[in-house]
Amino acid sequence: MRILFTTYPDKTIFHAMVPLAWALRTAGHEVRVAVQPKFVDVVTQAGLTAVSVGRDPSTWRLAELNIEQVEAERAGLPAPYDAAVDPAAVDWETMRDGYATLVEQWHQLDNFPMIAGLTDFARSWRPDLVIWESNTYAGGIAAEACGAAHARLVWSVDVFGVAREHYLRLKAERPEHDRADPMVDWLGPYARKYGFDFTEDLFTGQFTVHQLPASLSMDAGLDYLPMRYVPYGGVAAVPKWLWSAPERPRIALTLGTTATDRYAGYAADVRDILDSLADLDVEVVATIAESAQQKLTSVPGNARIVSWVPLHALVPSCSVIINHAGPGTFLTSALHGVPQLTVPWDFDEPELARRAAAQGGSLTIRADRATGESVRAGVLRLLGEPGFGERAMSLRDEIRALPTPNQLVPRLEELTAKHRVADR
Repeated sequence: MRILFTTYPDKTIFHAMVPLAWALRTAGHEVRVAVQPKFVDVVTQAGLTAVSVGRDPSTWRLAELNIEQVEAERAGLPAPYDAAVDPAAVDWETMRDGYATLVEQWHQLDNFPMIAGLTDFARSWRPDLVIWESNTYAGGIAAEACGAAHARLVWSVDVFGVAREHYLRLKAERPEHDRADPMVDWLGPYARKYGFDFTEDLFTGQFTVHQLPASLSMDAGLDYLPMRYVPYGGVAAVPKWLWSAPERPRIALTLGTTATDRYAGYAADVRDILDSLADLDVEVVATIAESAQQKLTSVPGNARIVSWVPLHALVPSCSVIINHAGPGTFLTSALHGVPQLTVPWDFDEPELARRAAAQGGSLTIRADRATGESVRAGVLRLLGEPGFGERAMSLRDEIRALPTPNQLVPRLEELTAKHRVADR
């Protein structure tokens, strides 16, 4: 088969797609990854074949926003996706207006620059299957335009599918004259332009690949294919200091790359956290962006500060991981059965962290409340109470029981044959 992956240019999201792309490639299928020009090098560094489509976007408008606006945008899930967490607290008008805002300020900016180029390439190359990231709706458009089967790949809790399910329910309850749908208004004309009928598949795919175990999942009434998370973080080299096991319990502090790459910095106070752990008989390894390192006026004697280290190499040596509940970071840690203290803030992070804490292998403190004192107390609990380690191991076993990307390939082949339209 010919299989086309596509995503808007975000490294952490693309990294979640790489293991499945390689599984399909090693199964003998022809795989290409269509992305905007500036992202081609990221794809080729993963050893995959890239196709440059469209033009580069300008989604992130941080130069135009003051810091208060930036922080407000980061505070958890925006409407309408917050309905996935608490549907009873969100009404029709709030969801409708939330979709309208996100279409204008997010989805159009990510997708418009690549829709035409991606569709042209798909019609030329004729893929059998298109796998697209949850917000890269251009992938569904291109697939429908050329008759390919298509699937979403979700990288965290499926707030997109669940929120959409709630919205459709509320929409059906409205009178005929009051059923506005900003997503249909946006994507419907593309369906007509490229000669196919609009369906909800443009939002949620014909089926969905997801990488969370059942204890953490949030599912809509969709066709889901569970897949084991396999860590991939880009080009990696293991430093010599990681060759040997630590002499003391090792605590990792890692807050992801998005906070410093796209925003004003970490939501949690790194220096306060490091200082709070300074007198403990532990080794702290903190992966901190160079821009944030420059703000540290001092470093405790038990802390090692590094700009980056392969997380999948660091985690097995750790007793506790302090992290932001980014899905890649969280799942890499969970895959090794390490208890976690999450300090979430952005988008899906608080909900993933809440579900993880309910599972029992972790604790969570919202980032703006994560004082050094509270983090220290959480770390001591995770180190001292065996139940956290036991539940973390249970979550590890649950993840490892999911089909690997390689084991998922035959099912993808079956669904492609079912959904592909040969004569389009």
